[in-house]
Amino acid sequence: MEEEVKRLALATGFDIVGITGAENFEEDEAAALKRYEDGHMDGYSWYTKERIHLMNRPEELLVGAKSVISLAMSYLVKEEKAVSESENSLTGKIARYSWGDDYHMVIKQRLREFCEGLSGIAERDVTTRIFVDDGPMNDRAAANRAGVGWFGKNANILTPSHGSWVFLAQVITDLELKPDKALKKNCGSCVLCIDDCPTNAIVAPYVVDNTRCISYLTIELKGSIPKELRPLMGDWVFGCDICQDVCPVNRKAKLSKTVEFEQRPGYSTPELVPILEMDDNTFRNIYQNSPIKRAKRVGLQRNACVALGNNGDPNAVDPLSQALINCEPLVRCHAAWALGRIGGISAIAALKSALCNETHSQVVEEIKSALEEASKELL
Repeated sequence: MEEEVKRLALATGFDIVGITGAENFEEDEAAALKRYEDGHMDGYSWYTKERIHLMNRPEELLVGAKSVISLAMSYLVKEEKAVSESENSLTGKIARYSWGDDYHMVIKQRLREFCEGLSGIAERDVTTRIFVDDGPMNDRAAANRAGVGWFGKNANILTPSHGSWVFLAQVITDLELKPDKALKKNCGSCVLCIDDCPTNAIVAPYVVDNTRCISYLTIELKGSIPKELRPLMGDWVFGCDICQDVCPVNRKAKLSKTVEFEQRPGYSTPELVPILEMDDNTFRNIYQNSPIKRAKRVGLQRNACVALGNNGDPNAVDPLSQALINCEPLVRCHAAWALGRIGGISAIAALKSALCNETHSQVVEEIKSALEEASKELL
């Protein structure tokens, strides 16, 4: 039956499949509690001790659970971009996982087909519960114990065939299946992901401080990005792939065969100025059925300001000046910071002009700080 289950998973579109029992993930729960208590999960209001308890107990997630079927689907696709885009300092970068359709929708449809097939294999109604990164299930713990992959020091699951460029999904079921063995692999002495993280978010092997991670800062954080981290974020406007790009395991990773994850035009290196000029309708139309919706329009515009400031192109001064006048307070704050970072006479003039009419206290403070920074460059 286990072989039939695996053939079904591959036929449904998954790239890797493993099986583990429904026993508690005790070591993983202890590690998650420590991260929580150390403050490394701050900012996720939903990540509570109660959730940590539940996510590591499959038998509490599904009454009668006997097995967990762990699945992985690759999203590694070829990047399509023009040379002019790659050399343009008015563009940013977006994490690979968001180049195509929203993976939640794609994978859930495949999981439903897979679960229907399980009942055919078992010749009875099989009880299941599915998870795709959006419920109280420890996906990485299940994938590790099922032999799908092993923990990398960047806290990602690394697979032998597709590297870390995979989405994880789990099916808890009342089918009693023979479990697979965990892989006897690790990262050895390699610390490239730790050394190359610009914000030092990987505070120890296998431990990521969420509050410093560029992915968190550009997606989950809804307020102002800490000033000390902005210069370290480069031109990332949604997510970050640095720790995966430098990982040796990913050098020979197989490409995805899932057409829904193919890159939408311009998604890898988006033009930043049009992002600043978007209204809500334009945002919804451009990012329909895209993971990028999670950042919201204001969040994406905030990130675009930071990227333009870090790129330092004087051609960004005019659009940033307009954002400083016309956009929401959160965006105005970061537009001011970007103008201060770019500097120059035009940027200073725009900041002084905006200061005369600005009434929002936080924006006023950002403008004053930006003027001080820009003035240093002229000395």
